[in-house]
This record gives sequence, structure tokens and C-alpha cells, in this order.
Amino acid sequence: MISVDTVYQRVLALANKEQRGYITPQEFNLLANQAQMEIFEQYFYDESLQDKNLKNSTEMSNIDENIDEKISIFKRTEDIHFSNKTGLYALPLEMYRLGMVMYPYTNSDTGEYGVIEVEQVTEEEITYLLGPGFGSNYTRPTDAYPVFVRRAYRAIAVFPIIMDPLAANIIVKPAKVRWGYVVVNGKALYDSGSSINFDIHEADVTELVYKILSLAGIVIAKPGLGTYGDQQITAQKTQEKQ
Repeated sequence: MISVDTVYQRVLALANKEQRGYITPQEFNLLANQAQMEIFEQYFYDESLQDKNLKNSTEMSNIDENIDEKISIFKRTEDIHFSNKTGLYALPLEMYRLGMVMYPYTNSDTGEYGVIEVEQVTEEEITYLLGPGFGSNYTRPTDAYPVFVRRAYRAIAVFPIIMDPLAANIIVKPAKVRWGYVVVNGKALYDSGSSINFDIHEADVTELVYKILSLAGIVIAKPGLGTYGDQQITAQKTQEKQ
């Protein structure tokens, strides 16, 4: 977690240093949320990029671990429930991305407890598995080998319908950032009680500050700050690659 006040004060200090004007709390809150989401999305791009590379070096492993550590902040495991009305399992409202779906089982013979993964398939695949003349006793989904299909952004169909609830690994979005304040003698003063901090990893605080300055050049017409922010982000990325 990164203090929203720390970031705002650094942004104001750099804006003042560059003599590019004042960024109001309202402007900052807008830019802060956009910057946080851009960095958040970058985590998944970086993860996908690393998955395409060989992972047999210590350096690559460290990169993977760093990315996973950043994403893990947003991982949750939630129960999902079957609806008799829709015939679907509803996914959590706070879900941003869906990971593994699974359900617990107990071996009736041994009493052993475990979980079974519900494999995701496409509409074409489920048609093949269930359709007349296609599916067979060897391919048809069973309680031991269930599958699911996305039927809407926040719902899945499971074949066969199995015990309720299931469990889903999900990724949630960062909370919406807010630098809260009270006005005293015409001046905005920080109010921790109404503020919401950044959720992204603390290692990204510097990039966060520079990205807000970069966005300021586009969103609130402060081109000098935008150029400065872009230059600092480029310099930081170059240093990280050395």
C-alpha cells in the first residue's frame, strides 16, 4: 500500500520545482486513479511477456517472483453459488479477472479431502463434449472431471452441475484512490479519514509519481509536466534494464 498523501506531496513538489503550476486535489484524484490502473494493467502485460521467455535463469526467476508478488496483492478466493433461476454460477461483483474454479470433495472410501479443478472450455468444445453423436462416456464431463463455460462476464455454466458452492480464484481491481481534504482558511488540508491509499505495490511509488506528472500534460493541459514525467519514466526503465 502506498500513502496517497505521500504521492500527492511529491507530485506537488516536482510540479513546483518545474514551475508548471498547481495540481488541484480534484485533478490529482483523477490522474492518480488513471495512473494506478495503467501500472496495474502493466503487471499482467509483464507477466505475459515473461511467460513467453525461458525461465531457466536466476535473473528470470527473480523477475517472475517480483511480478507475482505485485499481482498477489489483488488475488482472492471466493465462494460462488448456483442460481436455480439462471442455471449459472454467479461470479463475484468485485472480480476483475477469473483464475481457477474448483470444488472440494471427500473420498467416500478413504475420507481423504481435496479439491478438483473445474476446467474452462469454449462453447465449441462443450458442444462437442455434450452434443448428440459427439460426446461419449469417455469425453463427457463428470463429477470427477467437470468443465465450465463463460456465459457472461460475471457468470459461468458448469457441466455437470455439482455441489454448491464452488470456489473461484479471482483478481480484484485496486480500490479507487482519493486524497481527502478539508478546507481551512481557503486551503485544502489532508484528511486521512476520508482518504483512500493506493493498492499497488510500494516498489512502484516512483513510477506512480512520474506517471501522474506525465498524465497531467495530457489530461489537464500541463505539457511541461507531461514531458518531464515521460523523461523520468524512460530514465527509470532504462536503469532497471541495466
